[in-house]
Amino acid sequence: MAASLARTCRFSCPPLPHISRVRWALSAPLSSRLHCSPSSRSGLLHQLNKRGLIQDCFPERAGQGALPELLESAPQTIYCGFDPTADSLHVGNLLAVVGLLHFRNAGHHVLALLGGATAHIGDPSGKTAEREPLSPEDVEANTRSIRESLQRIFTNYELNFHSCGKKLGTVTVLNNLKWYQDWDVVSFLSRVGRHFRMGTMLSRHSVQSRMKSAEGMSLTEFTYQVFQAHDFYHLNQIYGCRIQLGGTDQLGNLMSGHDYIHRVSGQEVFGLTVPLVTSSVGDKLGKTAGNAVWLNRDKTSPFELYQFFLRQPDSTIERFLRLFTFLPLAEVERLMQQQREEPGRRLAHKRLAAEVVKLVHGKDGLESAKRCTEALFHSSVEALENMTDEELRELFREAPFLETLFEPGTTVLDACRRVHAIPEGPRGHRMISEGAVHINHLRADDPDRVLVPKLHILSNGLSLLRSASPSLPHATVRVPIAILGTDAQSADFDHYRTYHGSLLHRLPDLQDHAFTPFCQRHQPALFGTLHRWAHGRRGD
Repeated sequence: MAASLARTCRFSCPPLPHISRVRWALSAPLSSRLHCSPSSRSGLLHQLNKRGLIQDCFPERAGQGALPELLESAPQTIYCGFDPTADSLHVGNLLAVVGLLHFRNAGHHVLALLGGATAHIGDPSGKTAEREPLSPEDVEANTRSIRESLQRIFTNYELNFHSCGKKLGTVTVLNNLKWYQDWDVVSFLSRVGRHFRMGTMLSRHSVQSRMKSAEGMSLTEFTYQVFQAHDFYHLNQIYGCRIQLGGTDQLGNLMSGHDYIHRVSGQEVFGLTVPLVTSSVGDKLGKTAGNAVWLNRDKTSPFELYQFFLRQPDSTIERFLRLFTFLPLAEVERLMQQQREEPGRRLAHKRLAAEVVKLVHGKDGLESAKRCTEALFHSSVEALENMTDEELRELFREAPFLETLFEPGTTVLDACRRVHAIPEGPRGHRMISEGAVHINHLRADDPDRVLVPKLHILSNGLSLLRSASPSLPHATVRVPIAILGTDAQSADFDHYRTYHGSLLHRLPDLQDHAFTPFCQRHQPALFGTLHRWAHGRRGD
């Protein structure tokens, strides 16, 4: 999907004429000024504002007709930047991507700019400390991963949300390393740096907050706004881009780009910000905050992403439906009315989770999330039978691996002891007899019963064992243990492989178990073990 970068591999810097400095006052929130523009009432900007997707717009005149009129006059080009400081985008970035998709759906062209160069500098916006430097190899790998993620989301939108009767704008994914790699420091400072004023740069909130901190701010971070401003100028010159989209914490950087372009070329450009996504306690969601919910499946599975939105508090659901989905606002209101009438069904929560997962992971990802949810929380044997190996590993992410022999005639008691689901000795035997163990959602209260296919091992070779073990720190801990075989119809399983892992909390008396940090915030206390059955003895 990404267009070729060939024509931007080298940037030839034209002479930069001097233009007297123009200051633009920071505009008020867009919602307070759109009434000034009659043509905007049914336009794209007005609709985005009704959804709560636009936090601010500048310069001041933008909300008084200039930007709405520009958007209605002809297809425009809008860009948003993403620094590859990690190998995946996160939910905090998703809102900006959704903003780009709205513009593209309206026929405008979008540029997703990957900061292959600026990732080495580090944006100080919203940060309390400087980022650790990244190696060129890490940045390159991160850039490649994020490019693939963006392309996947744009493709999912076309397949699952786009109306065939509407012509979409184009999508171009770029890397700013292409136009910085041939610059030297002296040339850059001589041609670009002379158009920035120290007083203005020092007045930015991102700079002020860091200057007052104990650590202070490095020269490297201080220059970040210069590079982001020059990115905007470059895209304006090469692609005719006149609109930049970013998070609210990017406001100072966006204003630097506006000021720079107006100074150099005299052209009017615009900036739009989307609100920051915060947790239920008001913390920003992101890499720096340490609570990121990722968009790549290998870091946050479709099931985990689904559960994240499903478990949002009731007070945020309507806002998130407006922000993260493409549902018509009338449909959002209908869902909320149903929610008020039947709160127990949580229809709005489920629709929100489904819409986001379908955008990020496609229909297959949504089906996977629903399968895992049914298997884990709704006692669905059918869902267990349909789970793939990938889904099992996602449910028990970061699980260490061990292999052990399996003897025919293994009983319920044997299986529970081998996976440490019950205490040793008569206490464990008594637990099973008292009904503390379930296999495939059915009570297994006979310790001496032999595990048999179809009953204890499903058609796909999977068994789910749950145990409320008094040997654990909390007596109510549920212990799921999945056993997967390559041939569930065969009774001559010779050995199985074991994966120890957790869906949530690290329990202090189980130091050999690895646990998924994401789920610690979203799931009940669960831990478990995965088993894979195989034919033949080890070494055969």
